[in-house]
Amino acid sequence: MQKSLSFDVIIIGSGAAGLGLALSLPEHLNIAVLSKLDMNEGNTFYAQGGISAVLDKKDSIQSHIKDTLIAGAGLSNESIVELVVENGKASIDWLIENNVAFSVDQPSKGQEKLHLSREGGHSHRRVVHANDSTGKEVQTSLSDLTVQKKNIKIFEHHNVIDLVTYHHKQNDQKHINGCYVLDTKKDTVISMQAPCVTLATGGASKVYLYTSNPDVSTGDGIAMAWRAGSRVANMEFMQFHPTCLFHPEAKSFLISEAVRGEGGLLTLPDGSRFMPGFDKRAELAPRDTVARAIDHEIKRLGIDSVFLDMSHRTSKFTKNHFPMLHKRCLEFGFDMAKEPIPVVPAAHYTCGGVMTDENGCTDIKGLYAIGETAFTGLHGANRLASNSILECLVFARQACKHITESFSQETKLPDIKKWDDSRVISSDEAIVVSHNWAELRQFMWDYVGIVRTTKRLQRAKHRVELLKKEVSEYYSSFHVTSDFLELRNLLTTAELIIDSALERKESRGLHYTLDYPNTDDKNFKRDTILTPK
Repeated sequence: MQKSLSFDVIIIGSGAAGLGLALSLPEHLNIAVLSKLDMNEGNTFYAQGGISAVLDKKDSIQSHIKDTLIAGAGLSNESIVELVVENGKASIDWLIENNVAFSVDQPSKGQEKLHLSREGGHSHRRVVHANDSTGKEVQTSLSDLTVQKKNIKIFEHHNVIDLVTYHHKQNDQKHINGCYVLDTKKDTVISMQAPCVTLATGGASKVYLYTSNPDVSTGDGIAMAWRAGSRVANMEFMQFHPTCLFHPEAKSFLISEAVRGEGGLLTLPDGSRFMPGFDKRAELAPRDTVARAIDHEIKRLGIDSVFLDMSHRTSKFTKNHFPMLHKRCLEFGFDMAKEPIPVVPAAHYTCGGVMTDENGCTDIKGLYAIGETAFTGLHGANRLASNSILECLVFARQACKHITESFSQETKLPDIKKWDDSRVISSDEAIVVSHNWAELRQFMWDYVGIVRTTKRLQRAKHRVELLKKEVSEYYSSFHVTSDFLELRNLLTTAELIIDSALERKESRGLHYTLDYPNTDDKNFKRDTILTPK
């Protein structure tokens, strides 16, 4: 292993949160940005819908706050919600200043105005977007700027194995020291050192069989922070997006919330609508309500999918508003402008995560968490559509301020111990990893999915414990690989989801259990906080 690389700030993750922080930090700081694959491969790139912000005169900050709190089902931290919503316009302005091109209405009186769409749970049109490829526009614009910065070094195809910490003698507090990193191209382990490390690794939806997320969403930051000694919270609240395209080759292709916002109707195979029977807001109800309704109808009728119908809108309207979606659906044999398309729910967003304060600070001094990997208190028991990239940008700026104000060049870090793999060998049994990965995702979908029971959760807990034992033995015997590291992180995250779900003996937001179908404000109107032993 080569000598430790030293930086002022290490950012693990290269999506909106990670790059938002990297671009906001002062240029005199030496920054490393780590990405498991190419720097554009992450949840931000694939986000379709948009970013919520109050920009219309008919809208208001209080209305956005109210909608967020309603979606959060009583668990959102109101002061955090206010912080995020009040910084909505500033976040959009910052993106525009950084070359992000959003969709605009037809210019009136010579001035262009941002086009605002409306999504489920929102009482007004307030979602800024770049057609139906908002994430791609944000990601590529920020990436292009990042590679131009001389103080930022980008490490693609670098997968973090674990965080390194130390106890400070003066305050007896755990401090961050850096991390061990697998260079997957060279198949070597290096150490990186910095007094400030930020987790911006996204969520953990790949723990489920069906997900809208790319393959990199394996809960890495959450698992690493947990192993390092940081608390996590509200991991039972995993958001399932109601509408992913149902096709054997579509994998994780999401059909944006904005389709329903622009009039898309959910129907059964016979063409009849079913959402009005579940919620007065029908197709515009929050995601948990819609996903549970679809799951109910699929199981009740024994069908493979329900359908999303835009055929009542003009073909021109659909093609203009959803050019990417229309094109992709055609590739799978569906013309969404003329016919209903088959859809199913899929794991989409992790509402819980590493516990932080309003500055992104975790329990470990110098360790920050921002974006989907963090638990800030914004989302509560359910995320309001299009609040995710907004959260990334706001907390990137919050963390930037805190890092800038608290950073000291005088900080002296202890040496990181050399990575010792002298007693392990290369595995010729990669099938063990792939088999365990498949088993984990299948039983998490079956037992810890949209509808849960205590017995299902206990069964999943038992299976996780067995797999963790196998993985521990594997870890001590063989050289680490990227696939193995992701499996280890997914198992840790799965156990946190299960433990959190077992602790919450009620149904609230995204957590629905048949054993406790009602909401219990008296005993459970609180966050589920897990503390490492």
